[in-house]
Amino acid sequence: MGGYSADEKLRLQQLRVLRRRWLRDQELSEREPVLPPRRPGPVAAFWERFLQPGSLWRHQVFRLYRAGVFTVTRLLLPSWLALYYVKYHV
Repeated sequence: MGGYSADEKLRLQQLRVLRRRWLRDQELSEREPVLPPRRPGPVAAFWERFLQPGSLWRHQVFRLYRAGVFTVTRLLLPSWLALYYVKYHV
């Protein structure tokens, strides 16, 4: 006596259909979840505005960073190396 009986086959098929329906229902629609709007605090609101692409502050900070990198790599390090060489080797 191998295999399932007709009742067992029907039950397994119904369970399979229910599992698939349950998995399909797990996908959220565009309206889910309905959460209340988030109100950030003053510091979080500042950083959200500050970090938006194209903001003036981002451009200013980036320009300051680039100027600092230029100053250190093209002016300070070479002048320090030249001063060190002149002071200790000449």
